[in-house]
Amino acid sequence: MSIQHALLGLLSTGPKYGHQLRVEFEERTGDVWPLNVGQVYTTLQRLERDGLVQSDGEPDGPRKTYRLTEQGKHELDEWLYTPPDLTAPPRDELVIKVLVALQIPDVDVREILQSHRRHVLELMQQWTRLKENEAESDVALALVVDAELFRLDSVVRWLDAADGRLKRMALEAEPPAKAGPQLRRRSAVRR
Repeated sequence: MSIQHALLGLLSTGPKYGHQLRVEFEERTGDVWPLNVGQVYTTLQRLERDGLVQSDGEPDGPRKTYRLTEQGKHELDEWLYTPPDLTAPPRDELVIKVLVALQIPDVDVREILQSHRRHVLELMQQWTRLKENEAESDVALALVVDAELFRLDSVVRWLDAADGRLKRMALEAEPPAKAGPQLRRRSAVRR
């Protein structure tokens, strides 16, 4: 998530000071992503240095007001309309964990997958309860919860697919069972 672009978006509705931006950011994102006020001021200083925002000239302090510049508006528009780069897979800790576990002798990777699957399903239940209790009256929170539920659903689907692939590989690696005893048993039943 780009904090600098979120702050530019908040400033597009009019001048604001740092603490006000932090509070509005948290409200607009459903109070899901807390933002450190120090991070807000550091980001505002960078944005001002880059000519994307302009301050009222007051010394640094809690009531120093910032406004969006034309260059900042152009930067915000470009960010909003440019799709994110999804060409390379992100470094996903869960995927890396499974890939590492595959290399460790005596580790049951399928057990690891199921452990993580249970955890993700518990998280989905928590998000679903939040949605039922609070998200319907708060559109920002509802959108965040929906996004998180979709993301977690994709994690469960990946875990299921990985488990299925490992199961198939294990079956292919096993030597074929002899058909002799099964054939004899069937022929004995027919008699």
